[in-house]
Amino acid sequence: MHVAPVGGTAVQDHVALAEIELCGELIIAASAARERLSLESIDEVLKVAEERDSSRG
Repeated sequence: MHVAPVGGTAVQDHVALAEIELCGELIIAASAARERLSLESIDEVLKVAEERDSSRG
């Protein structure tokens, strides 16, 4: 049986953490909306346009 050592040896997956944060933002926006979120609203919450603009740069 292999047991992980105690201490600060956990590896953080920064991409996964960013995805979790974006999902949280999307859940908050959806719960605050009176109606279903439009695709444009979802893109705004997920900052899709900002990513496109910065990648063209």
